[in-house]
Amino acid sequence: MQGFDLQHIGRGLAFARSLAELRSALSGPASRAVVQAPPGTGKTTLVPPLVAELAAADGAPGRVVVTQPRRVAARAAARRLAHLTGTRVGELAGYSVRGESRTSASTRIEFVTAGILLRRLLADPGLESVSAVVMDEVHERALETDLLLGILADVHALRGGADGDLRVVAMSATVDAPRFASLLGRYDDGAPAPVVDSPSVLHPLEVRWAPMPSAPAARASRGPSGAGHRLDERGVRRDFLDHVAATAAGAHAEALAADPGVDALVFVPGAREVSHVVSALERRAPDAEILALHGQLPPAEQDRAVSGRGPGDRPRIVVSTALAESSLTVPGVRLVIDSGLSREPRRDARGMSGLVTVSASRAACEQRAGRAARQGPGTVVRCFDEKTFAAAPAYITPEIQTADLTQAVLTLACWGSPGGRDLPLPDAPPAPALGEAELVLRGLGALDEAGHATDEGRRLASVPADPRLARALFDGAGRVGLRAAAEVVALLAGDLRAYGIGPAGGDLARALSGLRGSRGPERKRWDDEVRRLVRLAADVVPEKPGRAAGGDETGRVAALANPEWIARRVGENEYLLASGTRAQLAPGSALSGHEWLAAAEVARQGSRALLRAAAPIAEDVALDAGAHLLTDRVEAGFDGGRVRARRERRLGAIRLESTPVKADRKQARGAVARALRAEGLDVIGFSDAADALRRRMGLLHGVLGDPWPDVGEEALLERLDEWLAPEIDRLAGGADARRIDLTDPLRRLLPWPAASRFDELAPERMRVPSGNTARVQYPQVEGEGAEDPDAGEPPAGDHPVVAVKLQECFGWAETPALVDGRVPVLFHLLSPAGRPLAVTGDLASFWSGPYAQVRAEMRGRYPKHPWPEDPWTAPATGRTKNRM
Repeated sequence: MQGFDLQHIGRGLAFARSLAELRSALSGPASRAVVQAPPGTGKTTLVPPLVAELAAADGAPGRVVVTQPRRVAARAAARRLAHLTGTRVGELAGYSVRGESRTSASTRIEFVTAGILLRRLLADPGLESVSAVVMDEVHERALETDLLLGILADVHALRGGADGDLRVVAMSATVDAPRFASLLGRYDDGAPAPVVDSPSVLHPLEVRWAPMPSAPAARASRGPSGAGHRLDERGVRRDFLDHVAATAAGAHAEALAADPGVDALVFVPGAREVSHVVSALERRAPDAEILALHGQLPPAEQDRAVSGRGPGDRPRIVVSTALAESSLTVPGVRLVIDSGLSREPRRDARGMSGLVTVSASRAACEQRAGRAARQGPGTVVRCFDEKTFAAAPAYITPEIQTADLTQAVLTLACWGSPGGRDLPLPDAPPAPALGEAELVLRGLGALDEAGHATDEGRRLASVPADPRLARALFDGAGRVGLRAAAEVVALLAGDLRAYGIGPAGGDLARALSGLRGSRGPERKRWDDEVRRLVRLAADVVPEKPGRAAGGDETGRVAALANPEWIARRVGENEYLLASGTRAQLAPGSALSGHEWLAAAEVARQGSRALLRAAAPIAEDVALDAGAHLLTDRVEAGFDGGRVRARRERRLGAIRLESTPVKADRKQARGAVARALRAEGLDVIGFSDAADALRRRMGLLHGVLGDPWPDVGEEALLERLDEWLAPEIDRLAGGADARRIDLTDPLRRLLPWPAASRFDELAPERMRVPSGNTARVQYPQVEGEGAEDPDAGEPPAGDHPVVAVKLQECFGWAETPALVDGRVPVLFHLLSPAGRPLAVTGDLASFWSGPYAQVRAEMRGRYPKHPWPEDPWTAPATGRTKNRM
């Protein structure tokens, strides 16, 4: 078996100095390690051969699989290792990416994307032909890499854990390595995995700041996430992209004057921006070769951009997305121009997902800058200011927190860990996104109620695509033929902008028709994807010739892919989606006026949702594709004191038919109960007697607790059937809510036999020394808010209140207390005219002190009433002196 000459391979690479430490870490019982090394140190080149040699020495000559977050990185890493070993790609080192594989029986190191390895794991959970897995660039927090980190814990245990024969290495370019060491530690005994560090090899780096000059329009347009005037509501501003191109052209010309060997690397957020800047640079830098680099390019163009220029070639400016941020070394680059923008997946409150342009994290900006100083002194020019850089997030947001999780949840379900339970994932899936993904998958028949994958789910998972697209491929084949279904799915899976779909209201059917008759790189890429999909599905769905009648295969398949985005027109250019979201077409869209649409792309624009790409469909197509969303039920509601019901047929949120009907007793009762729970007991209202009874019960619950019931609004609504069932039946039968008194229903909650002391513990009235009785005003039920200021009575606060004329309390020394003496009463002593004179919770103190001043002020105003000097011995009375 041919080996690897690590000394030769590692010549000039900084990580060569760390090989002995890594060898020691992986030779012990740990069998897993974390490599922390900045970009450019050679970890991607050196670690896989070392691991392969260790496996061979142990008699486990299985293949070493190295995951990369991107296809171009996997191909580039395999080519570099093949070059350093003097072999061809596919011999010692090979790669497998979507649609392409170059390996052989002699391949010992295979570079793959994380998605490729995930699908292999579903087919071969033990990875029996693999001796080690090396996960590169784990710090990028790509969703599939995060899933691998968790799933490989099970594989490691399946292969014997620390005593087994599977090594696992995670490689990170940031200082977050201890986090991953802790995760790998959960593979075995919980101790963190060893961390092997490598020093940086960056040469001196000059940082320049070149923000776009502020203009009134720019200052008025502040983008999201601290992106400043680089963005507006439509995305990246064109004038900012022109500024990036001008900055790159000027900086490159200046660098070439000092060193003709300098190439430049320009970072912008997406493929559209790459195209704009490339066009601008072709005009501004005609002596340079301008190359694009992004994920939608054909492999040959990607590989050309990341290969070094040969003797006699023109200087290069490579315009790239984040694809070149950390997992690739672009030879010759000594100048980096950074827009400071990145494109990341985001979900909004409506569950809609899409790519959003945001400020790149500070860690990403540092990695971009580091590309300039890998091979010598370099310069980074940032097209933003230092304040913007300081305000950017420290690290990239993990994709699992922001992305659509439908495919990830299906993968986890097929693995046997629904929702990622019991897996050491770096971050748990957010509950809302997890729930939405499970709902979608159940609608596709891919999950059972326990969250495990069904046979249909495993069939959908066999296609390396979003499960909704897999469903469209399989089900669409039975309606329009396999080839036609694959053509539409390939269109939906690609970059719609590259296929001529405009930014708003693009017609998918027209785009597909144009694509079929076109030539060029987009057509070739689409053809390749169509053939791949046909090959993947051919064993499951036999080929059917022909197309759907009327040429509506685009809409049929698009509706199958996203049934929740089937849309019906509800206004001029406004549509209601089956999901419940309202979305608009741009004015002048070719799709305007169609009653039904199958949307393929719905994006946020401010507070609105915009239909960016769709195809017209007929109603029967909508009902067929969204059959699992069809409902036909009676909807009853309680409004204005009456039960009203309609029979409604819906496609998700889209109302198809609505007819008034009479609700049966069960439906009517449910409508009343729902109204009460939604609007509260004010639907009926408390009479004075019911309110007084409730307050008394509330005091006993607050002081004594059980068995006295909680009569707060929330508690009462939770127990409607226990105390209000007869009244709900009366309302359901048509009774007027205003004629329902809640006094007797509340009494049903009084606990027996404790209720026999209810009037003793919390009396409705209290006898005073005059022989009369006064009403006890009890405090508001706990948690119900303040007293009504318009009630006409003094507020109770936290204590029961007795409002009584002062003369009726002469001689009363001991202030009474309720609830067996636990709750003192607050007395509001009134004038003969019923106006407040004093408030006291201590009658004895009042008679001995403040009474004298009250007497002096009041006896002249009310001379007919007694105001004795000695209130202790005077008879208590509610009468005047004459009547006494």
